[in-house]
Amino acid sequence: MDVSKLKRGDWVIYRKQKSSTSPGARATDVHPTPGGDTYHYLVDKFWIVEEVLDNQQVRLRTRRGKQNTISADDPRLRCPRWWERWMYRSRFKTIEI
Repeated sequence: MDVSKLKRGDWVIYRKQKSSTSPGARATDVHPTPGGDTYHYLVDKFWIVEEVLDNQQVRLRTRRGKQNTISADDPRLRCPRWWERWMYRSRFKTIEI
């Protein structure tokens, strides 16, 4: 992602990797671990750009107020498509700056 195009308040989607014994309804790309006790999966997170840092990093804010610093060239970070902006607008509006 081109960090020069991002600014404070922009909406982004981050595809976060998680693992647990029971993936939720929004889990995608679900794979069991070799032992079969847990699963690895991806979940889309709807975050807002808090700050664009000098070192090609972006500070993002979650809906609960947590902050995550992610590299701007992380392939799991992207801007929402037009239909995602419409479909998931309520998720973004709950955390707008």
